[in-house]
This record gives sequence, C-alpha cells and structure tokens, in this order.
Amino acid sequence: MSEIVLMSDPKVAAVPVAECGERLVDVRSCGSLLVDLREQDPADVFAQVREGLLERLLKAQAMLPQGLRLLFVEGYRPPALQRHYFEEYQEQLRALHPDWPAAQLHSAASRYVSPPAIAPHSAGAAVDLTLADTEGHELDLGTRMNADPEESEGACFTGAANISEAARVNRGVLGAALTGAGLVNYPTEWWHWSFGDRYWALATGEAAALYGPKEVGPKEVGPEEVGPEEVGPEA
Repeated sequence: MSEIVLMSDPKVAAVPVAECGERLVDVRSCGSLLVDLREQDPADVFAQVREGLLERLLKAQAMLPQGLRLLFVEGYRPPALQRHYFEEYQEQLRALHPDWPAAQLHSAASRYVSPPAIAPHSAGAAVDLTLADTEGHELDLGTRMNADPEESEGACFTGAANISEAARVNRGVLGAALTGAGLVNYPTEWWHWSFGDRYWALATGEAAALYGPKEVGPKEVGPEEVGPEEVGPEA
C-alpha cells in the first residue's frame, strides 16, 4: 500500500474474516512486557490480545537494541467503547467542520479512531505501544501517544516530517522490530500496530483476516496468570 489507506476505505471492510478461534490472553501473564495503566478500563480487559499477537510482541521485543523495551498501553477494546470513541471524535470534527458531509466526517474520523464494525482493537488484533528504557521511561517518538491529527498538526502520522531527528530514529527502531515480527502499522498513528485483522490482511496480501470482533467479559484469563511487572502512566 504505497498511499495511506484509511480504516474507512471500502477495501478494508471487504476483506473477509476467517475467525481462527484463538483466545485472548492478558499480556501481563508473560511477565516480560512493560505495561502502562493509562488506558486501563473498568473491566480490566485493556491488556488482552490474541495469542498470536502476544507471541509476535515478544519476538519484536527480542529484536530491540539492548536497553530498550516495548511499553504496552492498550490492546483489546470492547466494541461499545470503540463505538463511543469513534462517535465522540466524529462529533469533535463536526464542530470544527460543520460544512462537511457525513461521508467526509466518517472518513476523517477514521484517521484516528477505527470505525466500530472493522476495528482491530475490538478483535484483540491491535496494540497501542511505544518505546521505553528498562525502567519504563518513555522515549521521544515525536508526539504524545494518542495525539490526534489536529492537536499534533499531523505529526502523529508515522512518516511525518515535522518531528525531530531523534524521534524519527526512535520510530524507525520501533517499526523495524514490529515489522520484523509480522505486525503492520496504521500510518496515521505511529503507536498503532496490528496482526491478524482486516487491515493487516489487506496490507500483507492475505486472503482473509484471522480475527474478527469479540465481545468478552472481564478477565478472560485468570488472575493467577497475571505477572507483577507493570509501570504506571507516569513511569
């Protein structure tokens, strides 16, 4: 995909889903990833992802230069929460651009929040993450995580030119490890990476997505599996 394909593009929705039935697991169960609690939800499902995605995150972490770690921020997002985020951002855009037709608002909103029907987060197939040192201190990647295009003046786009050289290098390090492990990036958000979802299938030429949306309750994995290694949002 030489040009940015947005989540709202009909080509993404047209990708079929061949649900493989792989379960969601809590990334804290492995005890190897730094986990930030800034997006922790009341049901505490934010740290869940599909097993195949977790395996690839661990592989990506092993590829990082010495002294660097992946800092996991958010994985699974319930469909209702995804819908809330999408509609909320769409309304913000409507207030800024009251002349925009519905289709344009929908497309623009998808730069930052995936349409609920195809959202990778709701399939447990996506992760928002960044780089940190071994103590959990975040590196400079050009913007704060979850900075929208308006706030960041487009610097949230992975290939943005309006970031420092240090941030560009750090994005390259993060991208090399995650791409090497089989994940794909959503180019409007440097922090958003996925595996097994429709966007991944389209980007990699796969015939179908492996994971479709899931409705789950709190803690699909038991508390005895959760490891102790976490860092708070200020770390």
